[in-house]
Amino acid sequence: MIKTIGVIGAGQMGNGIAHVCALAGYDVVLQDINTQQLDKALETIQGNMNRQIARGKISEADSAAALARIRTANAITAFKDTDFIVEAATENEGLKKKIFAELCPVLKPEALLATNTSSISVTRLASSTDRPEKFMGMHFMNPVPVMQLVELIRGIATEEETFRQVRELTVRLGKTPANSEDFPAFIVNRILLPMINEAIYTLYEGVGSVEAIDTAMKLGANHPMGPLQLADFIGLDTCLSIMQVLYEGLADSKYRPCPLLVKYVEAGWLGRKTNRGFYDYRGEHPTPTR
Repeated sequence: MIKTIGVIGAGQMGNGIAHVCALAGYDVVLQDINTQQLDKALETIQGNMNRQIARGKISEADSAAALARIRTANAITAFKDTDFIVEAATENEGLKKKIFAELCPVLKPEALLATNTSSISVTRLASSTDRPEKFMGMHFMNPVPVMQLVELIRGIATEEETFRQVRELTVRLGKTPANSEDFPAFIVNRILLPMINEAIYTLYEGVGSVEAIDTAMKLGANHPMGPLQLADFIGLDTCLSIMQVLYEGLADSKYRPCPLLVKYVEAGWLGRKTNRGFYDYRGEHPTPTR
């Protein structure tokens, strides 16, 4: 029985996962080495719950009870009594493996592990742990409190009982599971990121401006957000990481990251989180940077 859930990383994905788990009635340990990030995460969770209250999605009592279930910690040892841990660190394979190496000796033997990776091989990550049979991918969509889908990815060693418990948890969180095989970028990002990368090529080659490309896809394809605006929302560093995983993992030139995407990441223009990407967010209204 999963009663206590640990979340590693208090960034955009981590705080969203903690949010939905706490609202679903689970005790949550949210861990990050950065105390300021933990404080910011709690503020974000409360702000997002306030929006849910304003929309009639939850009550003030629901919010208060959920916030009381979330405990924050800096040390990885805080997970020693947790039943299930979701890793939601930056999309970097080396970093994730380092976290698992530090985490596994702390956990009780029956604890289950999941990674929120959006593209990296679950089998490869599982092999860096002491429990590959109790490990799988649980890819939440961003923003977690709003998006309905969770991709479930089994590694080659994942046991059926592990999959059953994680699928059951997904449903209890009010999400809809979709099973994916362990191929680079899984389902959603295998389709979505090449489209975003192609939109960046369209900008790079001068086919259209930032504004024209986003307007064309919003009005011509009925997308709620243009691909360049969406890239900024995801984070251009994350977009580049996923395209690199696709390019290296599938050895197909159609997945080559656009040089303009690489240039923006090298400049530190990563989108909304740095206030500049394909749009500049420092003024009253976002303005295209190209």
